[in-house]
Amino acid sequence: MSLSDEARQKIQEIAARYPRRISATIPALYVAQAEYGGWLPKEAMVEVAEELDVPPSHVFGVATFYTLFYKEPVGKHVVQLCTNLACMLCGAETLQQHLERKFNIKINGSIRDGTTADGTFTVLPVECLAACGGAPCMIVDTEYYENLTIEKVDKILTQIATQPTVFFKP
Repeated sequence: MSLSDEARQKIQEIAARYPRRISATIPALYVAQAEYGGWLPKEAMVEVAEELDVPPSHVFGVATFYTLFYKEPVGKHVVQLCTNLACMLCGAETLQQHLERKFNIKINGSIRDGTTADGTFTVLPVECLAACGGAPCMIVDTEYYENLTIEKVDKILTQIATQPTVFFKP
């Protein structure tokens, strides 16, 4: 697989918004990740480097530094469950345990362990989603959900399971 002409064009449009092409690395990686079905194989990172005319080592460094870039295949929908102090004090641990039982997964940061057997969801713990006032919270694909309860989480995930995946909003 390789980037489509449409994805390449989008990366060029993004790069044109910046005074230096290297500054477009993060949004370009989002385009590539969406194009590759939600994750970034090595060839996608190389293509981004070529499109931006920057060293591949820079793109690899950015992609491996940020946790929102996945270096292995993920489920159709990615759930990021906040596990920071405010969320944990407000019930995130209970939500995590519920999701582990419900989906028969282990939420430990491993994509493989956190992906449902049918590939619908990958659930990952994240350190902070910057929504402490709405704790506990999670992001599913690109949408924030706050003030969560087990019932709210079940309702949200049931609705999302049948929706198209949104990996990137330009």
